[in-house]
Amino acid sequence: MKENACNNKNQKKNPGFLLSAVSSNSGKTAAACGLMSAFKQEGKRVCACKCGPDYIDPMFHREVLGVDSKNLDLVFSEEDILKEGYLKHTKDADITITEGVMGFYDGMSLDSVKGSSYDVAQTLGLPVILVINARGAAMTLVATVKGIVEFRPDSNIRGILLNRVSAMLYPRLKEMLENELARIGHDEIKIVGYMPENEAFHLESRHLGLVTPQEMENLQEKVRQAGEILAKTVDLELLEQIAGEAAVWKAEVSEESEKIGSLKSLNYPVRIAVARDEAFCFYYKDNLELLESLGCEVIEFSPLHDKKLPENVKGILLGGGYPELYGKELAENQSMLESIRRALDDKIPCLAECGGFMYLHEEMEDADGNVWKLVGRIHGKTFPTGKLVRFGYVNLQRNLDEDQISELKERMSIADSWILPGENIRAHEFHYWDSTDSGSDCLAVKPDGKRRWKCIHLEENLVAGYPHLYYPSCKEFAERFVEECRSGYRE
Repeated sequence: MKENACNNKNQKKNPGFLLSAVSSNSGKTAAACGLMSAFKQEGKRVCACKCGPDYIDPMFHREVLGVDSKNLDLVFSEEDILKEGYLKHTKDADITITEGVMGFYDGMSLDSVKGSSYDVAQTLGLPVILVINARGAAMTLVATVKGIVEFRPDSNIRGILLNRVSAMLYPRLKEMLENELARIGHDEIKIVGYMPENEAFHLESRHLGLVTPQEMENLQEKVRQAGEILAKTVDLELLEQIAGEAAVWKAEVSEESEKIGSLKSLNYPVRIAVARDEAFCFYYKDNLELLESLGCEVIEFSPLHDKKLPENVKGILLGGGYPELYGKELAENQSMLESIRRALDDKIPCLAECGGFMYLHEEMEDADGNVWKLVGRIHGKTFPTGKLVRFGYVNLQRNLDEDQISELKERMSIADSWILPGENIRAHEFHYWDSTDSGSDCLAVKPDGKRRWKCIHLEENLVAGYPHLYYPSCKEFAERFVEECRSGYRE
């Protein structure tokens, strides 16, 4: 059993709690957004986190609520790095709300809690609030809570938020649940409130989970209403008391972290263009912060709306998103396409993943069968498959046999040095589109080693493919990218 962060003598308290549930589609996102809104309306400084690799919920937190948010992922990060990042992210907050992933104990594989909401809560010493769908149930709710709480004795579940409950039924349901929980020895678990049936808690869905915030009509008003409702139906003072039980100890800053942090002051800034608009919006905060710590200045631009790349940039990041929804607009922005082509021809280093990788293709087919001509650097076509193509965590490594490794060591071109033999980059795939040429310079290996597939184009100034990379898992990769960008100032 893992040592709970609460037991460390040198702990630093950051008030917060983790919202989890029995499964997906239980109302976690609606509850998280509503509670953030409620606390913000009270004047609290609110911070947000999301368990796992999902980009979309943190986008909601940032774009709709104006709440800074980051991913907490124990498959990508080591425990000390996660704690250090959490403390840095939450240090100025009055309260931090962490939204869980899937069910409370659901981890990276069917038989593991690794990377689960439970794993994150244990690592950070966070009390847990369970969101329970109570529609059409009564005493069975007690059995459900008992099973989840006792499945692991250190679950640290401290409260229950009932979803889809009427104002009329709630007082009786609350009394029954607290009495029954006390009877079976769990009087530490409080019923903190309820979420009634209301349009304010209904969030639309799409193939990647939730729609992007830019597309949700009246979303900010919806979330504001959700906050007003929860301010009346949830005991926010009790939640603050529970949040005050959180304890996270300050992880020692590694020599590697200190080394990376010092590089920024030793070198002049490297301007990198980062695509961010309705079509390209998926970036891990940790990735951008790592690049900034290495001396990069992030300059955002829009492949949809801008006419060309920002001036004097020496690197390009094309992140994931929904380019398939904007094929016409992207294809018609010929000046931007030409600007990207010219930059790539001029050997400007470029990292492109998932949606950004699709943008670099000669052709992209949308869901209606329309085919759009795009950048053309990747020879081939990206197309819809109607199903999830490749999904989940992977470790990326070079696709080389022993003879090729020996040959590579002798020639070692720039394209060969992006990822060296023996190095691994942790990554995640989730896409419904595929490509006639997904690349073959790397292997994506599932964590259990049972499945693997070829992926990624490694070229002199390009790393492109479907996997979303987590740069801190191989800092050397990020350092090489920045050094290649920096070399543009010396030419």
